[in-house]
Amino acid sequence: MLTYTEAQEIITSHARSFGGEEIALEDADGRVLAESVPADRDYPPFNRATMDGYAINPWDWEDGVRRFKVQQVIYAGQVAEAELSAENCYKIMTGAPVPVSASAVVRREDAVEVNGIVSFNIGTLKPFQNIARKGEDMHHGDVVLQKGMLCNPSAISLLASLGHMKLKVEKLPKVALFTTGDEVVEPGRPVAASQIRNGNQYLLKSLLKKWLIKPTIYKHIPDDKEMLKTHLTAALDCDMVITCGGVSAGDADYLPEVLEGIGVKKLFHKVAIRPGKPIWCGQMPNGGLVFALPGNPFSCHVTFKLFIETYLMACFGLPKPTLSQLPLLSAKAKKVNLDEFFPARLSSEGILSIAFNSSGDIKSALVADALAVHPAEVGDLGVGDRVGFSPL
Repeated sequence: MLTYTEAQEIITSHARSFGGEEIALEDADGRVLAESVPADRDYPPFNRATMDGYAINPWDWEDGVRRFKVQQVIYAGQVAEAELSAENCYKIMTGAPVPVSASAVVRREDAVEVNGIVSFNIGTLKPFQNIARKGEDMHHGDVVLQKGMLCNPSAISLLASLGHMKLKVEKLPKVALFTTGDEVVEPGRPVAASQIRNGNQYLLKSLLKKWLIKPTIYKHIPDDKEMLKTHLTAALDCDMVITCGGVSAGDADYLPEVLEGIGVKKLFHKVAIRPGKPIWCGQMPNGGLVFALPGNPFSCHVTFKLFIETYLMACFGLPKPTLSQLPLLSAKAKKVNLDEFFPARLSSEGILSIAFNSSGDIKSALVADALAVHPAEVGDLGVGDRVGFSPL
């Protein structure tokens, strides 16, 4: 049986871009850049005053001049009308361009101005003091944002500053989502004692929404081979198909058989993890992947995090996710000879295991903010032992 890291390697080896598309800057949050973005000019594009004050020629200061006449007031967005004359200065505001003839700014707090004549309460003057020099942040042509970068508010602000109102990003996949099972009913409908409500469809929609993905197809299918075949065949033109339930060893677990029967090539079935062991993954004729997840809620959540999220990151060109580590705050007994994933809470001191009954416990991940792993080869964990985790 594959380890989860071996299964991840198989999945990422089949990762591919879903293509590119151009979008408006205002829609860029959470999208992945499909091309690198260079600076369109030097930044700052001019010597910029970093505070309100007076711009003077340092040569005048070195020649012993200590009183200066205000030649012009320069506001942000304005330029000097003429070069600075000897023993003159510009009164300048934060953000305004500092003329080349005045390469130092004395802050307003260190100045006394009377009737247009300024003197300064300073002992020394340094060239370019209180000036952000042209090109010190970036030069024209420098690659500022790399292809494969996830756009966040800081990146969007920078893109706007660089003049980009449109940008090319990685296209989102076309996804079909199917839940299965005769025992499953939609929330809001009457439920018998032997039935459960379809929480998994809403769990998976919510997890996909974090990636800004809205399934093109979403449907619940009973445990019926022909119905499964019909709906899954209709979804073979998608980039991804996600199913939930019907992949264990029960008499009504038809999905592996049906998927292979419609031409989906099995990549693996079962992974040495708990929960989520029965997961099935295959490749469609068009190259896209099918992820057939187990039906228990926490199993569904874990397998999405481990496999679907890993696949999406690889397809978008994002770095492979890695586990962080923190000390465990409560002892945890070894239960199975598998990599065991469990819900946990993070704190400044470490990580606290959250007790839950089984992978079918619908409240298991409710207060969790991390998914931690108890490796197969490690026995009982004690307080202070370091464990790997990824944020939820």
